[in-house]
Amino acid sequence: MVFSRSMKRPIEILYNRLSSPIYCRRDYSCWPCRGRSIAEAGEIRNAFTSNNANPHHAYGVFLRRYAVDVPASEQMTLIKQLRERTSAPIKDVKSALVDCNWDIEAAQKDLRKRGVVLASKKSSRTAAEGLLALVQNESKAAVVELNCETDFVARNEIFQYLALSLAKLALLVESSSQQVSGGFFGGPEYLEELKINLDHPKLSGEKTVQNAIAEVAAIMGENVKLRRTFAMSAPSQGIISTYLHTSPQPGLGRIAGILSLEVDDGNTSLDTLQHVGSELAMHIVAAKPLFITKDLVSSDALENEREILKSQAESTGKSEMAIEKMVEGRLRKYYEDVVLMEQKFVVNDTINVKTLLDNLSKEVGSPVKIGSFCRMEVGEGVLGLEASNEPEPVVQAA
Repeated sequence: MVFSRSMKRPIEILYNRLSSPIYCRRDYSCWPCRGRSIAEAGEIRNAFTSNNANPHHAYGVFLRRYAVDVPASEQMTLIKQLRERTSAPIKDVKSALVDCNWDIEAAQKDLRKRGVVLASKKSSRTAAEGLLALVQNESKAAVVELNCETDFVARNEIFQYLALSLAKLALLVESSSQQVSGGFFGGPEYLEELKINLDHPKLSGEKTVQNAIAEVAAIMGENVKLRRTFAMSAPSQGIISTYLHTSPQPGLGRIAGILSLEVDDGNTSLDTLQHVGSELAMHIVAAKPLFITKDLVSSDALENEREILKSQAESTGKSEMAIEKMVEGRLRKYYEDVVLMEQKFVVNDTINVKTLLDNLSKEVGSPVKIGSFCRMEVGEGVLGLEASNEPEPVVQAA
């Protein structure tokens, strides 16, 4: 690089200042104040004093490497461009650009490196918000829970895109995870090591699920984690019905209900089954059943409830026979609360679910029954689990 005579004099003045000690008010060198080491200052002076066939070349190397005199308008443009590329916080964007001498490509790379470190630091923070992503085809339905720290991040399009992408991946995976009634439950390890292809302007390429989550955590500036996955296969004769509550867009929500309806006759009209199945999935979300029938209520749960009800009845001071009648009456109410077939149907509370299925069986001309169901809600039990350090529970399924 060649400089004119008018440019040479100011550069020589700059060199002379660098060659001599410069002191601040507190009597130490300005180089450390600026974040430069004394050794680095010596290297720069050597670049000026080294024997070079063209002395102007040394000045040019110095300016290209250390100049940060970028016009304010151009700085704002670079900050805006990098912000659009990465969605990183403006403070981090500007810091990366300054550290990389306003080289936008280097700054983008630096942000990605920095983001993985920040994401690992944030991983210990509680993430009880987020979304459920649910996808299904004719033979299977899969739902994943992706957590974050605030509902603000849950509304972000990048977070939502990742959640749906993970659900689509779960739908394709042959499950070997823990089996629960009617489906398969998996923790984060179920998907984390798998490869996923992403096609979003700010999140693209093939990477492991774990790395994709870390990258989104870096972009969002929050702890983002995959909590659990549930997949249910359709019966050989019947359907799967699903419902999502508080849904910002198709396939996403905060509460999910999934159930399978089984029918004896393979020629039964599926449209009728789907209509009732959708209403039952909504019922599961609203009524929170724990068991399909009374026969499936566990003996431990029943004895625990009976003990509580008996203790409550004894406090009335009535006779032993009256206490027993009170306990039996309250147990019937307990069944109506937790057993799906005994619950009042939320769409029409004049009948219970058992009566609904009896009427449906007559309508389609073949016995219809609920094969299994699952209810999931974002963040349920997260705070309690972290306080007790207990393992993640199986999803509410029967």
